[in-house]
Amino acid sequence: MIELIPAIDIIDGKCVRLSKGDYDSKKIYNESPEEVAAELEAHGIQRLHVVDLDGAASHHIVNYRTLERIASRTGLRIDFGGGVKSDEDLRIAFECGAQMVTGGSIAVKNPETFKRWLNTYGPEKIILGADVKDNMIAVSGWKEDSRLELTTFLTDYTQQGVSKVICTDINRDGMLHGPSTRLYCDIRQQFNDLYIIASGGVSSMDDILELEENDIPAVIFGKALYEGRITLQQLENHIINHH
Repeated sequence: MIELIPAIDIIDGKCVRLSKGDYDSKKIYNESPEEVAAELEAHGIQRLHVVDLDGAASHHIVNYRTLERIASRTGLRIDFGGGVKSDEDLRIAFECGAQMVTGGSIAVKNPETFKRWLNTYGPEKIILGADVKDNMIAVSGWKEDSRLELTTFLTDYTQQGVSKVICTDINRDGMLHGPSTRLYCDIRQQFNDLYIIASGGVSSMDDILELEENDIPAVIFGKALYEGRITLQQLENHIINHH
């Protein structure tokens, strides 16, 4: 079964969503991310993707108290990203209850630090964030494009021991136009052993089933859930039917 990973994006301690990473497009869905997390857990979800959007826009972790509240009030396995730029940020994230941390911008801009984290904590705890726009890697909350091509980036890091990657197609993120299934299938063919977590564009349960049929191991989704296009009941049924 495909691993279902709802996303909670946080600005000012509230649960929000953006479109294509544009901060001006933010929409607040809930004042209490920990309530959202508890409700997801009650419907059988076991894993959560938490993004500190304030952290992504600044250069350090910001909403760690919110992370701590989610972690202390649920038993969810949390992967945390957004603004984790230093050893101190990483320490705070793990201390506040994250089981895994996703590094995107840092993996591009400061590969030595990212590789050291990978060696220190292991590939189960350190996830590579590959945000893609037209096959190139984008960084810093997508405000800038790098000169890195996706395949080169993934080749380098799988050789360094990365085993999990969150791959987000920026052009689709928050747009509800369906995921880049072709992109994920291509990555899957090139990198057999990589645990690919598809992210961006999921608009319905059908999109999730399509990824599942194509053997994509995991999927992150957010807006579709908050806009009611995917219901908690649908998620629960999917989980029950696969056990």
